[in-house]
Amino acid sequence: MSSLKPHSQTLYEADYLQWIEITLEKLQSQDYANVDWENLIEEIADMERSERRSLKSNLIVILVHLLKWQFQPEKRSGSWEGSIIEHRRRVKEALDDSPSLKSYLESVFVECYVQAVKQAKAETGLSVESFFLVCPYQLPEVTDDEFLP
Repeated sequence: MSSLKPHSQTLYEADYLQWIEITLEKLQSQDYANVDWENLIEEIADMERSERRSLKSNLIVILVHLLKWQFQPEKRSGSWEGSIIEHRRRVKEALDDSPSLKSYLESVFVECYVQAVKQAKAETGLSVESFFLVCPYQLPEVTDDEFLP
């Protein structure tokens, strides 16, 4: 017979939404001694990572569609342009909410272009050599609603 105790779930593990509500109540009432600090800190760190991942993902989608727009003009479609508009809106909203993300966006721009070329190659069937080695667009153009190559 084993004397091991069964794993008891924390509220964080058992009911995430309730954990948020209770944590918020504790913070609002300044009951800091009873806040689940370990999980709260992890959640805040996850929020930052999530914002950055989302920004990169949206930038890559814009770049992929700009490349397709430029390199396959015969296949241009409203859905490509609609996708560019939608993802530009998402980037702008993220930057409006958190202006400090602008420097992050600038720092990952080259990396995002490299990923966009890989995806554009896969989606278009064109060789990777068909695309520019260095991004032909500037970040302000990529996020400008009026810009299409």
